[in-house]
Parts: sequence; structure tokens; C-alpha cells
Amino acid sequence: MAQHTYHNDGEHEVAPAQTGTIWRTFWILAAITALEFIIAFTIPAGTIKTAIFVGMTIVKAFYIVGEFMHLKHETKSLIWSILLPCIFVVWLLIALLMEGGSIFQLR
Repeated sequence: MAQHTYHNDGEHEVAPAQTGTIWRTFWILAAITALEFIIAFTIPAGTIKTAIFVGMTIVKAFYIVGEFMHLKHETKSLIWSILLPCIFVVWLLIALLMEGGSIFQLR
């Protein structure tokens, strides 16, 4: 919520935005993205590289949701009510991918 400062003449002005938090978030996300680029050009393609990219993408997504959507400032019950279904969806996707790949082994 914006903080207001009042002058003697009754007018008020809005306090400046918290640009420090925005820049810190920018630099953290830029560092993670730079690390992704380094990994993309140094590690050969494979399961490890894909797992690293998925993990780093999840970290960036949680950081963006926490900072820009203000989720980290919410109550724990709201955070868990959003996070728990997402965990189950990821588990479902992994299970479907593993089961879907087993069809090629049957032939």
C-alpha cells in the first residue's frame, strides 16, 4: 500500500516505488537466465540437462510468483492451497510421460 506524506498546505504526495526490490529481482532472474545459457552451451543434450532446465524454470517461476504476484506475503494456507494442486499436476505429467514412453518398449 502506498504511503502518503502530507504537507502543511493539505496536499500529499505518494512515496516513491520500491525500486530496490525490483532491481534485486531483476538481477536474480538475470543471473539464473545467464546460468541457463551457460548450461545450454556447455552440457551435452540429455536427461540431466533437461532436468536442470526444468528445475531452474520452476525456481524462476516461484520467484516471479512470489515477488510480482505478492504470494510470498500471503498467509501460509493460501500458499499451500495454490502450491499443492500444482505439485499434483507436475506428478501427473511425470507419470503420464513415464507411462507413455513404456508403450514403445512393448513393441
